[in-house]
Amino acid sequence: MKKTDGRRLRAEQTRRRMLDAALKLFLQNGYRATTIESIAQEAGVAVQTIYFSFGNKQKILKELIDLHVAGDEDPVPTLERPQVREALSEQDPREQLRQLARLTRTINERVASLLEMLRNAAIASGDGVELWEANKEQRRTVQRRFIDALALRQPLPGGRTTEWAVDVCYALLGPEMYHLLVIERGWTPEQWEAWAYDALCCHLLGPA
Repeated sequence: MKKTDGRRLRAEQTRRRMLDAALKLFLQNGYRATTIESIAQEAGVAVQTIYFSFGNKQKILKELIDLHVAGDEDPVPTLERPQVREALSEQDPREQLRQLARLTRTINERVASLLEMLRNAAIASGDGVELWEANKEQRRTVQRRFIDALALRQPLPGGRTTEWAVDVCYALLGPEMYHLLVIERGWTPEQWEAWAYDALCCHLLGPA
């Protein structure tokens, strides 16, 4: 291995250690109580290393959210990922909604607790509010693409508008609802997925 490769590997490992430390502390203590100093101590690095690598605490949280939404470190936007493109191209409306529920479940499994922490911080003190609002808009953008694809194959029931349908997706599939039913009420992720699929079909397609 070349020296440059070794340095790059060590840098990647250090960055991952800092992110893991931040994730642990964010979920354990909340956004406001987690400081750059505490992240550095947990990760075993200098405070300056955190600032040099990320800039500030909000950028650390943004990277964590991006990583957990994607499930990997590939810089591929959600709408360009193969499983999302496949779901958007599905011709059967019910199967398309089934895939949407499944994709959303896998994302929520990874990121719902982190987003709940961010939501609470934004509501309580305004910390991270820009990041929370950006995440909400990103979710609506993806859901709008699914609704547009669905409406091309089958009209929405009762003359409902696209915006109404996006609101339905936003409410049913959001991390808030997932956190409530899975984390607080003890549903399994699979139970949530089945419920979300049934609810989507009921509201967006009508009776089978």
